[in-house]
Amino acid sequence: MGEEEGMVTHVVKNTANDKNNPKLTLLPLIALIFYEVSGGPFGVEDSVKAGGGPLLSLLGFLIFPLFWSIPEALITAELATSFPQNGGYVIWISSAFGPFWGFQEGFWKWFSGVMDNALYPVLFLDYLKRSMPIFNHLIARIPALLGITVSLTYLNYRGLHIVGFSTVVLASFSLLPFLVMGILSIPRIRPRRWIAVDFKKVEWRGYFNTMFWNLNYWDKASTLAGEVEDPSRTFPKALLGAVLLVVLSYIIPLLAGTGALNTNPSEWSDGYFAEAGMLIGSLWLKWWIQAAAAMSNMGLFEAEMSSDAFQLLGMSEMGMLPSIFASRSKYGTPTISILCSATGVIFLSWMTFQEIVEFLNFLYSVGMLLEFAAFIKLRIKKPDLHRPYKVPFQTVGATVLCLPPALLLLFVMNLASIKTFIVSGSVIILGLFFYPAIVHAKEKKWCHFNTREQLNDLQDRSAAAFELDQVAADDASLSLLGHTEKVQDSKTLSQEISTAD
Repeated sequence: MGEEEGMVTHVVKNTANDKNNPKLTLLPLIALIFYEVSGGPFGVEDSVKAGGGPLLSLLGFLIFPLFWSIPEALITAELATSFPQNGGYVIWISSAFGPFWGFQEGFWKWFSGVMDNALYPVLFLDYLKRSMPIFNHLIARIPALLGITVSLTYLNYRGLHIVGFSTVVLASFSLLPFLVMGILSIPRIRPRRWIAVDFKKVEWRGYFNTMFWNLNYWDKASTLAGEVEDPSRTFPKALLGAVLLVVLSYIIPLLAGTGALNTNPSEWSDGYFAEAGMLIGSLWLKWWIQAAAAMSNMGLFEAEMSSDAFQLLGMSEMGMLPSIFASRSKYGTPTISILCSATGVIFLSWMTFQEIVEFLNFLYSVGMLLEFAAFIKLRIKKPDLHRPYKVPFQTVGATVLCLPPALLLLFVMNLASIKTFIVSGSVIILGLFFYPAIVHAKEKKWCHFNTREQLNDLQDRSAAAFELDQVAADDASLSLLGHTEKVQDSKTLSQEISTAD
């Protein structure tokens, strides 16, 4: 067994002092997943315009989650609880296909995550400039972008529990005006408006891209699984709660806006919910929705930054990146990893919204196809792997579960422009060269990496805590499709931890 292969299985989390590194509990984790995926209905307005009316938009947000969001959430729940360490999908891919492909997955997903995060400071200012036109000018816009990025990065540095608490507050503030709009719209709703559609005006490319972008990234929170309190119990419940929250946050505003207003679908574009709020309520509701949209972008930034940074930390703990990326501040946060991700955000913020969405969708799709393959491969390669939560299907059923979302991924990739193929292909090729370069740097000892002996020492020091987590999961009622797998006894667990692969 090679050194790299031995490093990638069952890598345990850093044993930071719990007082300086409080764990995420259920409610903050739901809020983080919500912001990884959605952040609210801001941006779904284009689905009405691209769908030629409300019908396809409403059907899309009811049907897409069934064969995209729910399967991805189920797979994430199984793999995140089987490998409850920072790094998430990097560990899954490494365990299934080896460290080379694990590194590629990490590079693609980190790059697409940083590209995604570059959107949110820009969108934040786009909402503010409606009331403060000064942000249309570069002399004010550039310092504001830098200030927002630095401020939100500092919040990440101060601790993941602070990020989790702040996302709970931001989610409550962002969703409340739409609940108010839904209540105010009830007397004006005409159900026949919901079934309006003009197929001659349907823009299928824009429609599918909007649906996909607003319903992806369910796997992102797995990169900080090592920071979750009792992940075997918490992750499945959090994913179920987040699925329900995301779907309702889209459906309720769309039902209210399209059912109460007799407007042309062409008027439904990014930011139209603010106008709908004014027509249904008054000017105060418009301002509230605009403020909620701005705050939502802050929550989206915080959640994405946390996942990207802890992914780099997990890869460093596995020996895939220099050990400096695993260094933590006194608040338990990965300082260098946060700075690296923030730097990427600043350098990518010059790109247009449409370019960023298409690029990150393509890279995300490539990575997800590899995750589905790893899910099936691990079912075959490691049938006895300890799975505190297990999707209630055998291997054939699990394969069938992956088919609809895999076909959707291929369809979205096929919609990409030539420019996207070139840029995304360049990123993929760059990752192929990075891995041997890092292996060479490790062999030449140009910088410090975690060695196999250090990882084994980490495993020995935290094996007991890991066993306690798994035993506790035996009593948990994991509600995601209501299926649990019997927990192995502590002796078997200890053997699995020390002899995996």
